Amino acid sequence: MKIALMAPLVTAIREPQRGGSQAFVADLARGLAGRGHEVHVYAASGSTIPGVTVIDTGIDPQALTGTLYRAFETGGATVTPAAEGAFGTAYAQVQQIRYDVIHNHAFDAPAVRHATALSAPVLHTLHLPPDDVVVAALRLAARSGRPPAIATVSAFQAKAWREMVPVDEVLLPTVPTGEIPWSPAAGNGAVFAGRLSPEKGVAEAIDIAGAAGVPIDVYGDAYDASYAREAIMPRAARPGVSVHPAVPRASLWEVMANAAVVLYPVLWDEPFGMAAAEAQACGTPVVAFRRGGLAEVIADGVTGFLVPPGDTQGAAAAVAQATALSRTACRHHAETTLDLQQSLDAHERLYRRILAAGLREAAGA
Repeated sequence: MKIALMAPLVTAIREPQRGGSQAFVADLARGLAGRGHEVHVYAASGSTIPGVTVIDTGIDPQALTGTLYRAFETGGATVTPAAEGAFGTAYAQVQQIRYDVIHNHAFDAPAVRHATALSAPVLHTLHLPPDDVVVAALRLAARSGRPPAIATVSAFQAKAWREMVPVDEVLLPTVPTGEIPWSPAAGNGAVFAGRLSPEKGVAEAIDIAGAAGVPIDVYGDAYDASYAREAIMPRAARPGVSVHPAVPRASLWEVMANAAVVLYPVLWDEPFGMAAAEAQACGTPVVAFRRGGLAEVIADGVTGFLVPPGDTQGAAAAVAQATALSRTACRHHAETTLDLQQSLDAHERLYRRILAAGLREAAGA
């Protein structure tokens, strides 16, 4: 198949990746290309994916900074004239080439609206929780001449979105376990990896590590400057706390494999939880708040512990228990449940299904 992937344009797709969605777009593109598909990734300027054709849309991601997702702000997503123009430009480029399937991973309502003008079958993967502006765009697209297919990244998220729009499939954004090194021997200390923003629970991770009496290494860039300045930097001065900038995933995997536990105390309904999946692939158990799709990623009591949201003391107690868990079981769970190859299979099945539906529709026209 000839497949176009529309990446989020608010960031470049390159290491170190800005988020799990961006990392998965790169993994998906490489995986599909490795299976013999012709894959073009339409991305912001500065993007690069080894072994994959990346088409520079000419969009400067800095111009879209105002559309960065804020989980705790009313409305969540923001639509700007810059975003309207960016996706209009990007999809105009997509229209110059004939594709079998066009798969949009961008978070923005304009990415949904502009896709209605495309002649090839379109699939939208919804990487974020329900948002009124995106819902409106999807409902409008559903009334177009060629309604798109819709996927989410977890069953939890599908249930939330299905209250507003139809969801055709759950496509887990799983991880390339075959590329991830792991250790059967317990490491030392705790690790947090993710953007430095309130919903990710960075401050809570530091507090949990402190309550558990273990050192913590935090890896991530400031997504929310005021949060990083007010909540993270004061905690970074505490003994046993080290805050590092984001690093390429291969380097992060080595860090995770050498840790005793990865902390994931999110404060929002996490759509999936890629860092939690990567941690288990490294053989490292995860302690997390039970939010969103994390119950689909972590086998509670086997590959980590899910504690009630906000229970810092409970999470601290779970840190001590996590060191007794089998790291081999963590790795096995990742290989059998969270591996990229399974997601590639699911993507190919859905692509073939919507392509066949499009051909039947064209034949009946």
